[in-house]
Amino acid sequence: MFSNSLIEADRRHLIHPVTAWRGHEARGATVLTRGQGMYLTDGDGRDLLDAFSGLWCVNIGYGHENVVEAAAEQMRRLPYATGYFSYASEPAIRLAERLATLAPAGLDRVYFTQGGSDSIDSALRFIVHYWNAKGQPTRKHVIALDKGYHGSSSNGAGITGLPAFHRLFDLPHGWQHHIPAPYGYRHAAGDDPQAVIAASVASLRDKVAALGAENVAAFFAEPVQGSAGVLVPPKGWLAAMRATCTELGILLVVDEVITGFGRTGPMFACEHEGVSPDLMTLAKGLTAGYAPMGALLLSEEIYAGIADGPDNHLPIGHGATYSGHPVSAAVGMAVLDLYEDGILDNGIARAPQLAAGLATIAGHPLVGDVRQAGMLAGIELVADRATKARFDPALRLPDLLTRAAHANRIIFRAFADGTIGLAPAISCDEADMDELLARLTATLDDVLDRPDVRAALR
Repeated sequence: MFSNSLIEADRRHLIHPVTAWRGHEARGATVLTRGQGMYLTDGDGRDLLDAFSGLWCVNIGYGHENVVEAAAEQMRRLPYATGYFSYASEPAIRLAERLATLAPAGLDRVYFTQGGSDSIDSALRFIVHYWNAKGQPTRKHVIALDKGYHGSSSNGAGITGLPAFHRLFDLPHGWQHHIPAPYGYRHAAGDDPQAVIAASVASLRDKVAALGAENVAAFFAEPVQGSAGVLVPPKGWLAAMRATCTELGILLVVDEVITGFGRTGPMFACEHEGVSPDLMTLAKGLTAGYAPMGALLLSEEIYAGIADGPDNHLPIGHGATYSGHPVSAAVGMAVLDLYEDGILDNGIARAPQLAAGLATIAGHPLVGDVRQAGMLAGIELVADRATKARFDPALRLPDLLTRAAHANRIIFRAFADGTIGLAPAISCDEADMDELLARLTATLDDVLDRPDVRAALR
């Protein structure tokens, strides 16, 4: 009855993110009550293996007491400190210094945000300020990737290249543009890596030429497009886009909200190709979901361009009450300790085990494509493996997958196009990974056994 009363209260009062509101009311919430390691417990006492790290964020797994203690100790000592009026707290200063040390070369300035969407929105505001301060006020246009995800703020959602975030929101704005994603499985250039890279470079150059280089401010990109269904670009793609942005004289913003903090192997996915962006957005793994926090890292050139602009004795008019919150910063420091004390190495060690399991799953009758970058993976399901045709949306495949997953006590993300997203905790051990792969396979088998799914296969 306790659980039922919560579900009814949820229906009446709690608005859930990125949800069909009436559909959610009909379904009702699954109330989560506890978490330990890779496992969550729901209101019915069922243990669920979390193969998605909450929402790409609980990289260290649940239940790390040292992180809880760091938050509690900071809360006792100083639960809040404003960053306004030149005040600061030690945890915020220490975390900023540490991030600058760990980040790609040149990203020495850190602005703390309240999450990923806020990091993107802050990047947009600082970019506008930078170009205005530099005496180039026509640089207002921003380019991003189709299917990319850059949050759901009023401006960030327009840079996001997913229709659900545009529908009935009057987005994208006229200054927001998209070029094709480096989606090898369905790319017009085919799946040849060099052809995909060349096509992306050409698309960016063509878009900048059409808009006029003097009017373009920046190009935004994720190293791996998570919410697109884990689209992994060919090796060398990010470096090529960095070189193209430099050639064209526009800023490169790398969105590492999902890929940062060991998700693809190294601390940041930029490290795979030695790329240093002009700005980099962070969140999720920064605190491993234990407290809300994000960050925006700026190069010294961007920082100086803003700091030394006209009327620089006046405040830079961008801020937030909880920027650099000391409790979140203390959590971030404790989480970074865990990454550097072995969890990052553990994720690198587990990735081949995930790859081996995915190689087996790739032969499943429902599977058309498997994509992986470290502890991040996408499994694209198709009705016809030869033609790559997707299932008819009327089948509601994502709903079937979610229900079958719950029955098999596993949580993953089922995207609207029929792709399964995986982002297991990088702290998981060998047994956890074996169990994840077993439950995932059982889920695919259960969906395949449905007569309506069998009938849809070609």
